[in-house]
Amino acid sequence: MFEFSTLAKTWILDVDGTLVKHNGYKIDGYDTLLEGVLEFFENVPPEDKIILLTARKEEYLPALKLFLKENNIRYDYLLTEMPMGERILVNDRKPSGLDMAFSVNKNRDDIFSIPYKINEDL
Repeated sequence: MFEFSTLAKTWILDVDGTLVKHNGYKIDGYDTLLEGVLEFFENVPPEDKIILLTARKEEYLPALKLFLKENNIRYDYLLTEMPMGERILVNDRKPSGLDMAFSVNKNRDDIFSIPYKINEDL
């Protein structure tokens, strides 16, 4: 389980295989939210920022935006045409020792779950 501070956070989330069925928009002709996604987004505080990443081409952006809106998936930024390779997050550590970057790898199309708690002492 992760322990996070009370500070506002930036969530950087992949779309396909993480939030929705991988390539569902191509295979099925539509996107399907994965289990746990709605519950996660319901619990993201309003002061947090959400950045969504996808390798989808720009031409698929209008349909994706409509799908996210219809499913009440909020985001601040949606970046398309991201490379299909690794996504590498680098950040500093505060002088207090607080780590400012975390990484979660989940199995493609599995339940979306990030077990964490807020630690008032961080």
